[in-house]
Amino acid sequence: MKCLDIARLFIIQAAQDGLSQDMTNMKVNKLLYYSQCLHLALYEEPLFEDEIQAWQYGPICPPVYGEYREFKNQSLPVPSICNLPKFSRDITDLMGEVWCFLGEHHAYKLSDMTHQEFPWKNARGNLPAEASSQNPLLLSDMKDFGEQMLDDIERSHPKYQRMIEAVLTDAISGETSQDLAINDIDEWVDAIFA
Repeated sequence: MKCLDIARLFIIQAAQDGLSQDMTNMKVNKLLYYSQCLHLALYEEPLFEDEIQAWQYGPICPPVYGEYREFKNQSLPVPSICNLPKFSRDITDLMGEVWCFLGEHHAYKLSDMTHQEFPWKNARGNLPAEASSQNPLLLSDMKDFGEQMLDDIERSHPKYQRMIEAVLTDAISGETSQDLAINDIDEWVDAIFA
């Protein structure tokens, strides 16, 4: 995949959801970063080959930044869906999840979030906050962070706590609990891997 194609799909999604006014160069770059982290965690390979760099305002994929540089902090033009390649279901599902969890956040909130996360911090090292940088984020750091994100998503599911309690009760008592329905487990697993 090319990072620009994935960026264009996010821009189209924002337009379809009536959020195109908020889709800026900064925001689409943060969505690419989170997509790369999750893809690395789920599939142990990058979603796209272009590196993500630790710029002053968070992770940036230089080809995408360059493509939309002229728009600065303005909304990005909505591309034609006809010009996009066919995406696999795994990729569209992943992008849908990223959009679902992060799409409504403003670019500055996403930037602030990335400043608290270790892939960007590690790549920045001891640079002052206002310093420019082209240091790449390590794929291993992004993969580890993606695994943390998956864990957070799993734990935020409404059925998680009930299932953990039932599993622990069963483990301690040596008996099988009737409190947990198979449908609950199936729904929870589907939500995690959807």
